[in-house]
Amino acid sequence: MKTRLTPYVFITPAMLLLIAFGVLPIAVALVVSFTDMNLAGLGDWSRIQFIGAANYEALLADAAFWQALGNTAVFAILGVPSVIAVSLVVALALNRSQGRFFRMLRSFYFVPAITAIVAIALVWGYLFNTQFGLFNYLLSLIGLPPVPWLSDPVVVKFSVVLVAVWRGLGLNIIIFLAALQGVPKEYLEAAAIDGASGLRRTVSIVIPLLRFAIFFVTITTIIAWLQFFDEPFVLTKGGPLGASTSISLFLYQEGFSSSQFGYASAGSVVLFAIIAAVTVTQLRLRRADVDY
Repeated sequence: MKTRLTPYVFITPAMLLLIAFGVLPIAVALVVSFTDMNLAGLGDWSRIQFIGAANYEALLADAAFWQALGNTAVFAILGVPSVIAVSLVVALALNRSQGRFFRMLRSFYFVPAITAIVAIALVWGYLFNTQFGLFNYLLSLIGLPPVPWLSDPVVVKFSVVLVAVWRGLGLNIIIFLAALQGVPKEYLEAAAIDGASGLRRTVSIVIPLLRFAIFFVTITTIIAWLQFFDEPFVLTKGGPLGASTSISLFLYQEGFSSSQFGYASAGSVVLFAIIAAVTVTQLRLRRADVDY
């Protein structure tokens, strides 16, 4: 009996933390989404009224919400495949390279992931500056006009995604490098003896053996981009004209800038439902692939 209870004793602290900081906030947000809670109501709970699905109805009729949702979809479409593809290519290159320099290079790629977003915003803000930024200076050297990196409604999406991709490479590279250590060298040596080129060995042997790592990176990357917040917040504050406002930034603005906690909670429940649906779909596709 004692042996059976031992595993549960060890996982209890983690489960309590998960319930306290994962499940409970979701339940609170769900309850608050059916009320008109705002900043004034925090001091007087009697002023908080149950309003049913009014927040959800207002949300679906809000053009700013749909714009933010569309922006988030664009960010994910641009960013997710870029992060996965570039991090995989870099990991493959680093895995084949030996020596002290390349070991230091592995650490270099992880630096953006642990650098403060404010510092990143200062550096990239200078690079994107229309008047004296480095990017426009380089364009001027080849006779091209300056680009409004952060002030054009179309260009700003690519600018914000570029920063996020650069920042998000490090962790995925580490994951892919760890997975590459588990690829049996015997398979690669046998393929080399049969005359397979390096590219052929990578495509036919290495990448198929990284399927689980690729799946894990894909699902975590999609979730992260659906919650995209830091880069739009620090670089553009969602501008210009809401062109870089993600759904998470929209919820922040409604909840903390406009103090409409009930309305923002309804949006967070919708976002949670979208993320849950995407995650469940990916897990089912993965299960079907494994069964096949």
